[in-house]
Amino acid sequence: MTAAAVPTASAPRVGAAPAGRVFRNLLRSEALLAWRSGAAVFWSAFLPVAGLVVIGSISGNRAPQDGLGGRSVLDTYLPILMMFSLTISVVTLMPPTLAVYREKGILRRLSTTPVPPSRLLGAQAVIYAGLGVLVSVVLLVVAVAAYDVNLPDQLAGFAVSLVLVGAATTGLGLVVAALAPNTRVASALSTLLFFPLMFFAGLWIPRASMPSGLRAVSDWTPLGAGVRAIQATVDGHWPPLSSLLVLAGWAVVCGVVAARTFRWE
Repeated sequence: MTAAAVPTASAPRVGAAPAGRVFRNLLRSEALLAWRSGAAVFWSAFLPVAGLVVIGSISGNRAPQDGLGGRSVLDTYLPILMMFSLTISVVTLMPPTLAVYREKGILRRLSTTPVPPSRLLGAQAVIYAGLGVLVSVVLLVVAVAAYDVNLPDQLAGFAVSLVLVGAATTGLGLVVAALAPNTRVASALSTLLFFPLMFFAGLWIPRASMPSGLRAVSDWTPLGAGVRAIQATVDGHWPPLSSLLVLAGWAVVCGVVAARTFRWE
């Protein structure tokens, strides 16, 4: 998993161009760089979709199982794969990219132009979080169309849950980017954070199979709360309020920490 390619051209001069147009141009150029790097596409998009296809292609994985709370393996791992995509995109790929920009002086050079460095930060967050959310929607569509997974009865609840998970993971990614002094540390911190996050999401031990104490801890983690919220919508219920509050809390706290500790150079 490597950071996106670093732009070599100097930042565009914007003069009196409207702020919205400047941000759109920056967003477009950063999205092209992320696409060309290949890492974001492979790890965040191809891998979880391929995992869904493998799980769904095994007929036994579509049958309810008592050990999974009456859910099938496919129903159980659908929200986990969504968490995987968001975490890889925002927590694992975004921080090293921002660390490269800091190391190469791109953020410092931007501070001398009419484009504030915060615009670049916002563009990165939109690109990587947006990719994770988009892949999550694709996973749901593939599961419903190809493997007869029930479309969530609470689509609004599903959307709210997904947006809050995206906000919480983005906050975590920005904290890593803020605290890491260089690209190597950013990559190491992102990788170290990825494994416990995915553990509590149920990647290795599904939440339904966790001991009650471990599941209670999982409920307070961003991905554990995210899986719980999205799983509830797949089961036909509104996501638990406690899970939504946990996600909102992670988003707010991490956002504040990142804002106070982020260094542009």
